[in-house]
Amino acid sequence: MTIGMRLDLFALQGNFGLLAVVVLWMIFHILVMLLAAKWLRAPYFFVAVGSQANIGGVATAPAVASVFHPSLAPVGVLLAVLSHILGTYGGILSAWLMQWAL
Repeated sequence: MTIGMRLDLFALQGNFGLLAVVVLWMIFHILVMLLAAKWLRAPYFFVAVGSQANIGGVATAPAVASVFHPSLAPVGVLLAVLSHILGTYGGILSAWLMQWAL
């Protein structure tokens, strides 16, 4: 969060391609989360907590889950750990794809 707070959009200075990649990536993330929830017929609780586990991290997913109901905090922990496991390999794959694209 502290990294995001120090973000200065004016420092991009014409490099808006990077900002476009971030916006497209977030749109892709939202679409995948919503389509997966629809396909699995999962409640939107899992969309919110899963998204927070993927983007926000381990500490924030249980907090979002406990907003829905305090007994759901362990579900947030499980989703956060799963996102770390899958995210590690997804990050490596993304890095390889970025190297291939350049």
